[in-house]
Amino acid sequence: MRNIPKAIRLAFIAGGLTLLCPFAMATDSAVTVQPVSDLRADFIMGADVSMLDQLEHNGGRFYDQQGIEKDCMAILKENGVNWIRLRLWNNPVNDSDIIVGGRTISHKGDPVGGGNNDLATTIRLAKRVKAQGLKFLLDIHYSDFWVDPEKQNKPAAWKDLHGEALQKAVYDYTKSVLAELKKNDVFPDMIQVGNELNGGMLWPDGKTWKEKPDEVIGGNDGFVALITQGIRAVRESDPKTGTPEHIKIAIHLANGGSNELYRRVFDLMTQRNVDYDVIGLSYYPYWHGPLVDLQANMEDISSRYGKEVVVMETSYGYTTADSDGFNNLFSADLAKSAGYKATVQGQASLVRDVINTVAQTPGERGIGIFYWEPDWIPVRNVGWRTGEGNAWENQAMFDFKGKALPSLAVFKHVRDASTPENTPQAQPVAPMKLTAFVGETFTPPDAINLQFSDDAQRHSFVEWESISADKLNQAGKFVLKGEAITYQMPVQAEVEVIPRRNMVEDNSFENGNLNGWTTTGATSAVSIEKNPGNAHTGLFSMHYWGGEPFKFEFTRKLTKIKDGKYALKAWIAGGGGEKSIELFAANCGSADPAPAKATNTGWQKWGQYTVSGIQVSGGNCTIGVRIDGTAGNWGNVDDFEFIKEGD
Repeated sequence: MRNIPKAIRLAFIAGGLTLLCPFAMATDSAVTVQPVSDLRADFIMGADVSMLDQLEHNGGRFYDQQGIEKDCMAILKENGVNWIRLRLWNNPVNDSDIIVGGRTISHKGDPVGGGNNDLATTIRLAKRVKAQGLKFLLDIHYSDFWVDPEKQNKPAAWKDLHGEALQKAVYDYTKSVLAELKKNDVFPDMIQVGNELNGGMLWPDGKTWKEKPDEVIGGNDGFVALITQGIRAVRESDPKTGTPEHIKIAIHLANGGSNELYRRVFDLMTQRNVDYDVIGLSYYPYWHGPLVDLQANMEDISSRYGKEVVVMETSYGYTTADSDGFNNLFSADLAKSAGYKATVQGQASLVRDVINTVAQTPGERGIGIFYWEPDWIPVRNVGWRTGEGNAWENQAMFDFKGKALPSLAVFKHVRDASTPENTPQAQPVAPMKLTAFVGETFTPPDAINLQFSDDAQRHSFVEWESISADKLNQAGKFVLKGEAITYQMPVQAEVEVIPRRNMVEDNSFENGNLNGWTTTGATSAVSIEKNPGNAHTGLFSMHYWGGEPFKFEFTRKLTKIKDGKYALKAWIAGGGGEKSIELFAANCGSADPAPAKATNTGWQKWGQYTVSGIQVSGGNCTIGVRIDGTAGNWGNVDDFEFIKEGD
């Protein structure tokens, strides 16, 4: 893939190929939304607006499409939203000063920010939810601040509690919260016990993985004991427990495209007879892979465990602009990896396609989605924490001044009758630029992503005409014709046949495996990772991590190489702290050159390292990386090159 010139480089997405073209901005006046057929009447069209109270307190205002100021929740309802999700933190104040870059940005005892979602705030918002006739999902974090797969911190008041004392705290707290909600006539319609529990909850007591070999954790036993107490409190508090109308309990994980993760956690729930009703998934397309992965995962887990599934969090950017100088999470590069344009139309199309994907879950077990923080417009003093800016405003569904975007109406338009006007059309496909190598087998892509008029890309299988052997036996060019059969669209590829320059096949792992590579030493530390945020290019990279100290060599033997002098290159990034990282070449027929020593300095801080002057004689050479890591070290390696010097 690296042999293709950068201007026409093909990005592999969802198993196919997409030509990276300049994106035109969609107009803001209207969006095209393709209806979703056979959508159940009670399908959840949800929004998480946990920031709303703090936004309004600091001057945030919201306007409908006509520019009329209204209650944000009323605007959401007018646009088809029927559920609201609210997070709950135990006591969201700082337990110490917060210092960033040597400057105190928030003092001990100050509100933490991020919505300041204590019980009083949650009740205020829940009353507004009920007043609008909307349904209410309560997301209990069991923390004073954000929890997610990277952190599941105890509330400060529970930091010294362990074992049965901590379990009792979970039970008593859950009971008291629900009693207070009931007292205020805002009892939830669904409850999440915990948030994004990939590695457990209330660490270390409910943590299921080790960062250091001597770390003391509760493991699976601790996790199950804690979540069971939260669930027990919900069942005992629900006046409809034991009836078909009982409150549904959800267990929520992140990484919605990872079937291995969901099987690991929910197999445990099944083995321990944990009582729950719904599997919740976070799905951010720019982090969690293509929609086909989400669909496959939901189909499997809904059948395997006999449970309903809900996408508890999803979102997409309508622009790559930044309003406050605080770097946004969503970027132009992430838009390219996800395959939807960073436009109002692209945002609407992504949400529509997520709704459609959930609705296709067999047995009508896909019951809805929640858009995460469509209300988080840029308002001074409303950031991730007190003293920080907003990294989310370009993924809101209101513009920077609080006016509803046309994309917000996707929640009602998916129920519209189908007409030619709201049926997106596949755009003509420019000829693809593909590369074959002289004398080697060539297989064109079996699928591509087509660009559509609604700023989305969609998957289609391709049938290609047969290729005669003589076209591949010498350098040259030829045209290959085919059809994108899903949409009956003619496609064409311009294939250039060249001598192989980079001797490493699938050098950026876009085949989705580590075939051809050998790991010796700590084999469990090495895996293929599908995550564009952790890859140098494309979707995949080699990933390493160890919960205990580890050493390994990751190698590939190259054969049939012409004698001569070569250079080896690779890109490496990671959290840092390894004892050593070396890129090396060995057994090439002459003295081994000195390895290139690498140093990781942080996430997405990639460095390219080079071993020069590799003298090959005899046609073979082994290349690779060797890493000596300490507990918790992690990193990614991508884009290997082995090229003749001077080329």
